[in-house]
Amino acid sequence: MPKNRPRIVVDTNALVSRLLLPDSKTGQVVNKAVDEGVVLVSNDTLEELADVLSRKKFDPYVTREDRETFILLLGRISERVEIVRRIQACRDPKDDKILELAVNGEADLIISGYCDLLALHPYMGIPILSPSDYLHLTGR
Repeated sequence: MPKNRPRIVVDTNALVSRLLLPDSKTGQVVNKAVDEGVVLVSNDTLEELADVLSRKKFDPYVTREDRETFILLLGRISERVEIVRRIQACRDPKDDKILELAVNGEADLIISGYCDLLALHPYMGIPILSPSDYLHLTGR
């Protein structure tokens, strides 16, 4: 295990995919990021994840308890970053929280499936990769 593990921001959609489909390509990407890097979160990104996972549409797929456990575990295994520098760069302002987390957390990489974020690659020198590109880059 390398001493200096990459600091990685994983978008909300990828985290939801990991919970719902752990064996999917995106699920593999999140597992790899957790195993080989330092996953960064902020209060805003955890709040968004909790909000998304509280939606009734997920009830048939995963229990509410499992969703809450997932958020708690993510909070424990990740590094919480305080957002002191706000950013307004995305077409969809809700995506700015991902950039804020990356910049404030001095991320090495953002993993996202959001087209609006991918269009900004690289942002302030931080690569923004799709899950597939991340797997390709890391040799999987």
